[in-house]
Amino acid sequence: MELSAEQMKFLSGEKRAVTSTRRGSTRAKPVTEIAEENFTRFSSGSRELDMVLGGGIVPGSLTLIGGSPGIGKSTLLLKIAGNLAKADMRVLYVSGEESEGQIKLRASRLDSEEENLYLLAETELESIVVEISEGDYGLIVIDSIQTLYSSETPSAPGSVTQVRTITFELMRIAKNSSIPIFIIGHITKDGSIAGPRVLEHMVDTVLYFEGDGNSELRLLRGFKNRFGSTNEVGIFEMARDGLNDAKSMAGRFFDKEKLQAGSALTVVMEGSRPIVIEVQALVAEAYGHPRRSSTGYDNNRLAMLLALLEKKLDLPLGTYDVYINVSGGFRIEETSADLCVIAAILSSYRERELGSQTIFLGEVSLTGEVREIPSLHQRLREASTQGFQKAIVPEKPLEESGIKCFVTREVSKIVEWIFV
Repeated sequence: MELSAEQMKFLSGEKRAVTSTRRGSTRAKPVTEIAEENFTRFSSGSRELDMVLGGGIVPGSLTLIGGSPGIGKSTLLLKIAGNLAKADMRVLYVSGEESEGQIKLRASRLDSEEENLYLLAETELESIVVEISEGDYGLIVIDSIQTLYSSETPSAPGSVTQVRTITFELMRIAKNSSIPIFIIGHITKDGSIAGPRVLEHMVDTVLYFEGDGNSELRLLRGFKNRFGSTNEVGIFEMARDGLNDAKSMAGRFFDKEKLQAGSALTVVMEGSRPIVIEVQALVAEAYGHPRRSSTGYDNNRLAMLLALLEKKLDLPLGTYDVYINVSGGFRIEETSADLCVIAAILSSYRERELGSQTIFLGEVSLTGEVREIPSLHQRLREASTQGFQKAIVPEKPLEESGIKCFVTREVSKIVEWIFV
């Protein structure tokens, strides 16, 4: 297709019609001319929370914390508010769910009664903004965003319009005043933050509390962080005086003395932290349609591993119910535990104990190959520190870790190791 003379002039830049005027003085700059922005952080008084945030609280940041009811969101933030108030920082705790008397009672239990900690039981956004503007606060906590409403927005509290309006206003306050704001958000049945998805897009950091409500351990996992990595996980333990930093993970998710047939051990990486956990399996004869169920492990991956064992190794697992459980309410998010899951299944199937001195590390492919995993040396070093003597691994480690390693590159080898 031939271009007209006018089109040629337009493409060559000889003639361009100016259809708009520049409204501001802002112009694009080469990235090489832009100075790096260094964030000055300060500690929250909690080692675990600082680690998840990327090294501490960033002034002017907007952080959203979600989690199931009763898991400890309000408890953690009230304790953090008390920690910062003790350090001579004026902190405002806004609650739309509890009265000032209720918060005062909880603050007494958490040892957070400080003169610099101010409580405000209010749900109207305009009243909260006035209080923030009149007080010289260094940190603000909103509990929770779904209970607030703006009198200028004609909709019910918690609606999409209200949540969007309130989040925009809080973000404006945080950025213009360099005040870090923590927001507590309710979650839906599927575990996501209630309200519009734009809420998670607008904030700087999104943290989720995980864990079994009946367990003392709680996991705080980062899903978004504009100021740091999302790989780190904070581990807390619920005590009478609130949520405290977990002192040690050694032996938290396993018990060597109680390992039986159907139990196997592995080491998972949560951020930069290796944690030894126990995977339990129950293989029982099915009556009717066989069931596959897992708690703390991906159910689709379990089905894949069972199909692999049945097709490649001729194990008749199609007529058995198979259940997998990760102890301590922990959830495995990586594939390095595949070999451990298979070992636990085979141990339960043959009713044979694997021993309490062995760990299993490796990802298993659809062809039955045991593949390499990241941070192998760090995992082995943690296992050695906790007294383990043997490890089944997909490759020989490059560095000495103090633990005897048995290399296996095929699932069939692990079957021979367990059955023979």
